[in-house]
Amino acid sequence: MSFEIFMQHLVNGISLGSLYALLAIGYTMVYGILRLINFAHGDIFMLATYIAFYSMTAFFLPWWASFIIAIVLTCLLGIILERAAYRPLRNSPRISIMISAIGASFLIENLAIVIFGGRPKAFPIAPLFSKIITIGGVSIVSISLIIPIITALALFILIYIVNHTKIGMAMRAVSKDYEAARLMGINVNSVISFTFGIGSVLAAIGGMMWGLKYPQLIPLMGLMPGLKCFIAAVVGGIGNIKGAVLGGFILGLGEIMIVAFSPALSGYRDAFAFVLLIIILLVKPSGLMGRNTMEKV
Repeated sequence: MSFEIFMQHLVNGISLGSLYALLAIGYTMVYGILRLINFAHGDIFMLATYIAFYSMTAFFLPWWASFIIAIVLTCLLGIILERAAYRPLRNSPRISIMISAIGASFLIENLAIVIFGGRPKAFPIAPLFSKIITIGGVSIVSISLIIPIITALALFILIYIVNHTKIGMAMRAVSKDYEAARLMGINVNSVISFTFGIGSVLAAIGGMMWGLKYPQLIPLMGLMPGLKCFIAAVVGGIGNIKGAVLGGFILGLGEIMIVAFSPALSGYRDAFAFVLLIIILLVKPSGLMGRNTMEKV
C-alpha cells in the first residue's frame, strides 16, 4: 500500500471516527445523568437529516439556514422525547425506562417510514463540502476534513459548558446524585431537559455531516450508526465524554483500516464493532476511560 493511499484511508478513518464520537457523546451524557441508554438517539440523528433535506428541497432554503433549522427542531424533539417517554417513568424500575426507550425508537422509525416513505433519497451537497483538496499528492474530499474540525469545536464547547458554567456544574451534581442535587436547590428537570437538548444538537450535527459524507437517506439510517455509537461510548467508558470520543475514533479508524489492509474482510466491517464490544466487556467492563462503580438497584 502506497503512502498516499494509506493517508487517504487514515483521513477517512478520522472522519468516520469523528461522526461516531458526536453521537457517542449524546449517549454518554444521558447515561451519565440518568443511567439511561437512550436507544432513540440514532433516530433523532435520522430525523435531523430529513429535516435538513426537506428544508433544502421542499422550501428551497440555503444549506446553512436548513442546518440551523434542523438543529433547533431536533433539539426541541429531544426535549419533547424526554418529557413524554422518560420523565413519567423516572421513578420506575430501570427496565421500564429501557423498554420505553426501545418503544420510542421503534415509534420514530415507523413514523418516519409513513411520513417520508421507504424510498432512498439523495441528500443535496453544497459545493463547499464536495471540493477535492490535494495535499502532498493525497486527494481528499473537503467534507472529510470539515467533519473532524466540527467535532473538535463541538467537543471544546461542550467541555467548557460542563466544566465552567452553572448549568455544567448542575449537570455534574445531578450525575452524582440527583436526589441530593434537588435538595440543594437544583432544578433537576431543567438540567435533564438541557442534557437531552445538547445531546440532540450533537446528534443533529452528526446526522447532517453523515448526510454530506454518505448522501443516501432512509428512515432506518440511524439504526446501525446508533448501535455503533453506543458501542463506542461503552468502549471509551460510558458516562465519560472524553472516553466517548476516544471510543468513536477507535471504532472509526478500526473499521476503515480493516477494509484498507484486508479488502476481503470488507463484508465483516460492521462485525468489528461488536467483536470490539465483547473484548472490552471481557477485559475492562468499565471501558478504557471509565471508572468501576457499584450500580444502584
